[in-house]
Amino acid sequence: MERPHLEVAPGGGDAAPWERLPYQAGFGNHFSSEAMEVALPSGQNNPLHCPYGLYAEQISGTSFTTPHKLNQRSWLYRIKPSVTHEPFHPRIPGHKYLISEFNQSTSAATPTQLRWKPVDDPETPTDFIDGLYTVCGAGSSYLRHGFAIHMYAANKSMVGCAFCNADGDFLIVPQKGSKYVYGLWITTECGRLQVSPGEMVVLPQGFRFSVDLPDGCSRGYVSEVFGTHFQLPDLGPIGANGLAAARDFLVPVAWFDNNVHPGYTIVQKFGGELFTAKQDFSPFNVVAWHGNYVPYKYDLSKFCPFNTVLIDHGDPSVNTVLTAPSDKPGVAILDFVIFPPRWLVAEHTFRPPYYHRNCMSEFMGLIYGTYEAKADGFSPGGASLHSCMTPHGPDTKTYEATVSRGKDAEPVRIAGTMAFMFESYLIPRVCPWALESPNLDRDYYQCWIGLRSHFSCQGRDAASRHISVANDVAGELQHGEDGTVAPGS
Repeated sequence: MERPHLEVAPGGGDAAPWERLPYQAGFGNHFSSEAMEVALPSGQNNPLHCPYGLYAEQISGTSFTTPHKLNQRSWLYRIKPSVTHEPFHPRIPGHKYLISEFNQSTSAATPTQLRWKPVDDPETPTDFIDGLYTVCGAGSSYLRHGFAIHMYAANKSMVGCAFCNADGDFLIVPQKGSKYVYGLWITTECGRLQVSPGEMVVLPQGFRFSVDLPDGCSRGYVSEVFGTHFQLPDLGPIGANGLAAARDFLVPVAWFDNNVHPGYTIVQKFGGELFTAKQDFSPFNVVAWHGNYVPYKYDLSKFCPFNTVLIDHGDPSVNTVLTAPSDKPGVAILDFVIFPPRWLVAEHTFRPPYYHRNCMSEFMGLIYGTYEAKADGFSPGGASLHSCMTPHGPDTKTYEATVSRGKDAEPVRIAGTMAFMFESYLIPRVCPWALESPNLDRDYYQCWIGLRSHFSCQGRDAASRHISVANDVAGELQHGEDGTVAPGS
C-alpha cells in the first residue's frame, strides 16, 4: 500500500494537525503503514534484525487457530517492546463504578422501562478513565462471553498515562464536546484518530490508547463486547451495497513518540478492575505496523439506510452498522444500530416505531436532535433501557399526533437527528448506581399512561371517529406549543 506523504515532526511522528489527519480506508483489510520509509521488514514478520533496530511484536485479537477468514492480528515494529514495564499493581484509588462481571452481587435485574437524563459535566478534573462508569451488562469478561454498556463524562485530557482494556473491544460514541466540534483526540499504538460527535470509534481489546479533549469537556456512550469482535452485518436480500460501506471506515496511519517519559503509567482494565504499571517511555512508539487487527472510526452520516417504500414500518435491524455475533446464526452478543435522517413514505401506515416486546434487550442513546418515537423527555446525552420482553413504543404525544394526520399523510423527511441502539440477546443486569442515579427519570412510565382506548364494536366505521378523537387529543397536547406536532414533521 502506498504510504501518503507525511511531514515528520521532532521526536517521531508526523506534524499533521488533528483535524487533517491522514487515514487508510477499509474494513477488515490487511493494512500496512510506516512513519519512516522502509521501516516495515521485507518478506517476513520478525527478522533477526528489524529496520532501524526496531523490535517486532505481534498483537493477536483471536486465537492462532481461529479460521483464516476470522483471524485477526497485527505486527507492530516499535522502539521498545511493550513488555518493558514494572509489575502491575491494583490502581489506587480504585474505580468502583466499573464492572465486567454481571451477577447478583454486582448488579440487579429489573424488567421496568428505564430512562436517564443527560449527566452534567464533571465539577472536578476528570479524565476519560475516571469519567467512565458502567450502566448495565450481561455475562463475564472472565468467561469471554457477554457485553457491558458504559457512559462517560470527562473534562480533562489523559496526561502521562494510557488505557488498555484487556476485557474486550470498546465501541465509543461521543455525544458532545463543549464546542460540538472535535470530540475526542485518540492516540493509539497504530496512530491517531480524531473522533467527533456523529462518529464512532472501535478500540479493540488489548490496544493501548490515550484520550485528549480539545473541547475541554466530552460525554458519550461506550459498548464493550467480551470474546468476540465487531463485523459488518450480512446484507442478505439487500445485495452487495448499502448500510455501512467498508470504504467509509477509517484506520490510522503510523505515528510514534520517541521521547523519554519518566513515570509513564499504563492503566489496564482486567476483569473489570484497574491495575497500573510504570515505564519510562510512551507506548505510542510504533514506527511501522501491518495487519488486520486495528482501531478504526466511522462517520455515521455516511450510512446508507434502507426503508419501507409502500406499507408498514420495517424492523430496526435494517439499520445495523456493526454486529458482534454470537454462536447462533442471526443472533448477536451486541448490535450497533442507528436511526439516521431519512424519508418516511409508507402509505396508510403508522410510521413511527411500532409497539413492541422483544426477545432482545435495547439500550438507546441520542447524539443530537429528537428521537421520532419520543416527543418529550429523551434528550441528547440521555439513555433508555428496554429489557427482554419489556413493552415499549411511541409515547402518547407521538401516537396521537401521528394518527391525527390520517391515512393520507404526505412523505416526511426526518432530519437533524441521530439516535442509536445497542441491542443484545443477553438479558442485562443494571448497576446499583444507575438505579440510584439522580438522573434516572422515575416518571418515564408516564409517557405511555395517557394512551387511551380507541376500541369500538362498530369496526371500520370507528376509524373516522378514531381520527377525530386523535385530532382533539393532539390539539390538547399541543396547546400552548409552537405548532410542531411530532419529530420529523
